[in-house]
Amino acid sequence: MSIFITIYLLTTFFIPHSKDRALRLREMFLTYVGIPLLNIKIEKSGYPEITPALYVSNHRSFTDPVVICRYLKAFVIGKAEVAGYPIISKGAELTGVIWVDRDSKASRTDTRSKMIEVLKSGYNILVYPEGTVGTHRHTLPFRKGTFMEAAANNIPVVPIAIEYDSPKDLWIKEKFVPQYFYQFSKWRTNVKVRFGTPLFSDNGDELHQKAHDWINEQLTDMQENWANHFK
Repeated sequence: MSIFITIYLLTTFFIPHSKDRALRLREMFLTYVGIPLLNIKIEKSGYPEITPALYVSNHRSFTDPVVICRYLKAFVIGKAEVAGYPIISKGAELTGVIWVDRDSKASRTDTRSKMIEVLKSGYNILVYPEGTVGTHRHTLPFRKGTFMEAAANNIPVVPIAIEYDSPKDLWIKEKFVPQYFYQFSKWRTNVKVRFGTPLFSDNGDELHQKAHDWINEQLTDMQENWANHFK
């Protein structure tokens, strides 16, 4: 990844950095380098359909955005502490991550403003409304702020469900590096990802409930005879 970033930075002397170029960079890296190198096998159903839209997903692992952004061109809202991770932080900065300190009300408010600004400029946003990783069969309660903003600004919400077949893929270690080696100590990572259909409403509570219910329904279905650690 460091070589990929270095080459990209050198090219900016000739081709200016832009949002579109950043998203293409990420897609290329994930398709031809990141996913093959990590040996992630993806079973996907559904497609990203609308631009711009707010995409909301359950959160299992640090590889969730790797899998989802292979198919979705979107700016990701991520936890501020990830900005301190070596190499990853620079890649995230270049390819469109909006950092949020979830313990700070001011940061959450500022992030929602940036989210609407990006959406209105014609780009997708990907957010994890649980606020952290979930390691149980179903999701943690969703935070409602982004759904309220979507409803107030007439923005469609597209739910995404993601599930892994191994307990090693669930983020259970406190630090990134131990989790990385724990997760990828196995030969292959098997993951399922499903894109739902767009939800429209001027009622944030309704958007919140529909997205939450759809994702949990999909998780139940995907876990059947597959994710044995939830049995």
